[in-house]
Amino acid sequence: MSIGHFMNDKNSHQISDPVNSPANKESTEAEFLKTYNIHEFDIPLTSVDMAIFTIEHDALKVLLVKRAQFPAKGQWALPGGFINLEDDNTLSDTASRKLKEKTGVDIAHLEQVSTFGGLNRDPRGWSVTIAYMALISCKNIVLKSNETSEDIVWVAIENVNKNYKLAFDHNTILTQCYQRLKSKVQYTSLPINLLPRAFTLSELQKTFELILGYPIEKKSFRRRVLGADIIAKTGEMRVGSNRPAKLYYANASGKEHLFQRNIEGPR
Repeated sequence: MSIGHFMNDKNSHQISDPVNSPANKESTEAEFLKTYNIHEFDIPLTSVDMAIFTIEHDALKVLLVKRAQFPAKGQWALPGGFINLEDDNTLSDTASRKLKEKTGVDIAHLEQVSTFGGLNRDPRGWSVTIAYMALISCKNIVLKSNETSEDIVWVAIENVNKNYKLAFDHNTILTQCYQRLKSKVQYTSLPINLLPRAFTLSELQKTFELILGYPIEKKSFRRRVLGADIIAKTGEMRVGSNRPAKLYYANASGKEHLFQRNIEGPR
């Protein structure tokens, strides 16, 4: 076989490059995105729902709203809403926005807990919701209802499952958020977020106990908290029917401190 014949045969069987082929060459990403249709694929309803916890009258409570619109009109539910594509850059933005709409609070402990989705969780169609837990003090809070809620109240956590059948799958969402809170209270300082800026050590211990569901040994608790250097004295005293008590506030890192050992009840 001649060299010329070999070269012609090689050229006739040359493997084409589909990536660099003029007919198949991909446009730039900017050009691709310019013409991309986000609705080419099905998009589920996407929202954020929140279990907003506080302490009121020596009880752990969660915020509930009575829905003023269909679906589930007239039913109690956790506060939440759809993502605003213009205003919300992240899921946390949506959670913060809904928290401020209902309570006026724009600084709080916010924590993503879980994601819930399915065809049957919302009668409007396939839906996804991202569940958040928020911890706030209810002191000086003015609850705000709007066109989507005809009433808004704090409800003791132990009364919710007994007396309230929440809309959609919100009972399940609340249960998971509550379990997350109870679990983290065993080894973190998160309960500080439920108190007003100034608090006594007794109030702090009581808050831990309300969530944990059992008493904590006083000396051990105080040694643990003071030794962690997560709170500082305000220099003021709480005066009441009992002896005056020193007031404390949380340090910068005091609201999300991790203890080296779990906080345990009496043995």
